[in-house]
Amino acid sequence: MEYKSWMCLICGWVYDEVEGAPDDDIAPGTLWEDIPMNWMCPECGARKEDFEMIQI
Repeated sequence: MEYKSWMCLICGWVYDEVEGAPDDDIAPGTLWEDIPMNWMCPECGARKEDFEMIQI
């Protein structure tokens, strides 16, 4: 499986599927599609649809 990264278009915060977001109760290895729709960017509060997949 290939993990991806997603960047907030508002503030530039990056969600990495490998790392997850443990501070926000999202375990490492959690795929983007498995994050709840009501989740928000921990930096700026942007909605999930304000993120875009990026290639690193």
